[in-house]
Amino acid sequence: MSGCATEQPSDLLATLTAARAQAAAALCSLQRNDGHWCGELEGDSILQSEYLLMKWILSQEKSPMVDGRDGAVVLGKITAYLRTQQRADGGWGQYPGSAACLSSTVKGYLALKLAGESADAPHMRRARACVHALGGAEQCNSFSNFYLAALEQIPWSAVPTIPPEIVYLPRWFFFHLSKVSAWSRVMILPLAIVSVLRPTRRISACQGIDELFLNQRARGQLYARKDGSRFWRLVFAGVDRALKFSQRFVAALPCRERAIADALVWITQRASQEHPVATQGIGAIFPPMVYVQVVMHALGIERSDPRVVTAERDLDAFFIEDENTIHIQPCFSPVWDTGIALYALNDCGFDASTKVAARAASWLVQRECTFQGDWADNCPTATPGGGWFFEYQNGWYPDCDDTAMVAMALMRTGGVAAQAAARRGVAWILAMQNDDGGWAAFDRTRSRPILECVPFADHNAMQDPSCPDITGRVLECLAWHGMRVGDHAVDRALAYIESKQELEGCFFGRWGVNYIYGTWQSVIGPIRCGVPREAPWIQRAGAWIRSIQQESGAFGESADSYLDPALKGKGVATASQTAWAAMILQDIYGANDRALERALSWLAATQLDEAAAADPVRNPDGDPAGSWCEQEFTGTGFPKVFYLRYHLYRLYFPLMALGRFVQARPSQNGAADSLASRAPVAGCVTTS
Repeated sequence: MSGCATEQPSDLLATLTAARAQAAAALCSLQRNDGHWCGELEGDSILQSEYLLMKWILSQEKSPMVDGRDGAVVLGKITAYLRTQQRADGGWGQYPGSAACLSSTVKGYLALKLAGESADAPHMRRARACVHALGGAEQCNSFSNFYLAALEQIPWSAVPTIPPEIVYLPRWFFFHLSKVSAWSRVMILPLAIVSVLRPTRRISACQGIDELFLNQRARGQLYARKDGSRFWRLVFAGVDRALKFSQRFVAALPCRERAIADALVWITQRASQEHPVATQGIGAIFPPMVYVQVVMHALGIERSDPRVVTAERDLDAFFIEDENTIHIQPCFSPVWDTGIALYALNDCGFDASTKVAARAASWLVQRECTFQGDWADNCPTATPGGGWFFEYQNGWYPDCDDTAMVAMALMRTGGVAAQAAARRGVAWILAMQNDDGGWAAFDRTRSRPILECVPFADHNAMQDPSCPDITGRVLECLAWHGMRVGDHAVDRALAYIESKQELEGCFFGRWGVNYIYGTWQSVIGPIRCGVPREAPWIQRAGAWIRSIQQESGAFGESADSYLDPALKGKGVATASQTAWAAMILQDIYGANDRALERALSWLAATQLDEAAAADPVRNPDGDPAGSWCEQEFTGTGFPKVFYLRYHLYRLYFPLMALGRFVQARPSQNGAADSLASRAPVAGCVTTS
């Protein structure tokens, strides 16, 4: 495709209409036979290094895999991929173009040494120099230190102590499990058991990483965080010292044994495969699924035990394998991908009368989650369920973001069952609104900054408070269900969002990179709910978006902006971020906006045609023609800590932007163009 900024309006519309058709065909071609989409979800090197370290902790580095394959061969392929992720400076980073990450580099180095790499090899020397330049291995974060202690590279005194008795804390207690984020909740009890049982695998000195430490005294000390309240950091450090001192007395008491047993029950419940609360691994995400295996190993549970077998199978399902390598996903994203893909097709006119949309809607309706999971702890008694989770199975943890996405896609698609499920989803979302008017991801909660000062909170996400991006998406969903300015829930959410606007006019992106994503989510919903486009705060957001448009017409932002606010809206141009910005421009300024036309023209000009799709250099991921090449990470897991590359972002978000534009710019006969009426596209569901 080619799109030129000097095209006449009719030519531009024709160009973008054709780009939309090709993008829709590409997206439809990726739909699975049962109606859903699931693109690859890519993380960084820690997924490979931590899996390898786990296998050494379990003494399984040479054992067969759970599916019977030669374990040494499988781990060799994971190691091969880890090597490809090392950068020229010797380190491993969190995303392409990031600075080297100390903890990632230490874990990568140790994993390679365990695989037999010589410390004198050039790439290992570079890694060692990188670690030294970053302050030495004694500066690793607390989560990494659990791995290092379990492999006897640091003493357990350098690891936070988490008493398993926290499972008994009363609901009113400040540190009750219901008051921390869902992803922290599923990690705390596994880490608690590990921190008190201290399972340790001894490795030889030549396999260890003594050479990475600069300060041997600090090697045995709990890492001292430098952010957050100094007072509370000192308080929690003192609590940790007291817990360590009490270990020698408590370990032999019957209450400790009972606490470990009850913590294991809590963990096992949330890793259940039983319907209707089926979950593919605790939390259905990589970190706790790793440590559940370490927990069962520490408790002496045999590898043949069905619980262990299931845990191994669930984790190994994240593998993506080719002839020479294996890399690992942090989780699956089918509900998220299907909800957004369907919503993008809605913007092209697809509804329940089309096979593509009907099958997607049916698949989503079947995954409605009515189970009273952990979210119910913070809601009024007997609040009915009705949300959606992110993964294939995660019954304990539906979330507001997925529920909003799915509920508005189902409402737009139509059909009795789909719209009834959507209304239940909205009722659940409304019950999850926080006291500040916003919405968080997994719980009805409030901000508790003190929690970020506990010693094991350096993953920067101990809590899950309201955020403007999810709140904006919820408002967009509520608008599709007829709610407008004047509704109490809407008005409270609008006040929350406006209070979070940055001085420049943009909004922070908690779940996407970064201020482009946050601004897209924060303004579309309010406008759809009836906030005038002329409102000063909306105009400030639009002015900021215009100010960061690149000369090519595109938009891009690096995750570096989480570390340096001066980099807001700056980075390599990407299709997904250009699409987000284009949708902002259209909603604020209308479909005839010149900046919008330039952004969409860039999308058309960079879209993969048949020749580009067949070229592995121009299309390294093997996307179909009609998609885009995007190597950058534009998804956020934990700001400053972990980022994601959603492999379908580069397709369904540009399609969404193109669809909205074409429907808003009538063709020459005066009618909006509905792509769904075109048989060649409507019938292009092919892949399994």
